[in-house]
Amino acid sequence: MAKFTYKGKSEEELRKMSIEEFIKIIPSRQRRSLKRGIKEAQKNVLEKLRRNPKKFIRVKVRDMIIVPEMIGATLGVYNGKEFVRLDLKPEMLGHRLGEFVMTRKHVKHSAPGFSATRSSKYIPLK
Repeated sequence: MAKFTYKGKSEEELRKMSIEEFIKIIPSRQRRSLKRGIKEAQKNVLEKLRRNPKKFIRVKVRDMIIVPEMIGATLGVYNGKEFVRLDLKPEMLGHRLGEFVMTRKHVKHSAPGFSATRSSKYIPLK
């Protein structure tokens, strides 16, 4: 099994990096977002993770970019209805939390509804 690397850096090297060093190797869209500063809600999530990284934390900041110090944590990310469990893996680095928690369900159609077709308009009288 191959060892995980991100832009030529191993997982251990990534964990030792500061956020400023990590910004230099992520794609431009994420880099721009982090250079503009971390929002207050995102700071709170990082502080909670630093205090207790193994604890399950419920968050609503879907636009937060996954940084190396978050790897291995378990978050409950809000999808608009409930908190969906998300285990952060090294492959998720540089992505946003919302990318891994879908907000809409797949529509499953069954039988046609009432008045959907000519044949379904017929209702037998007993």
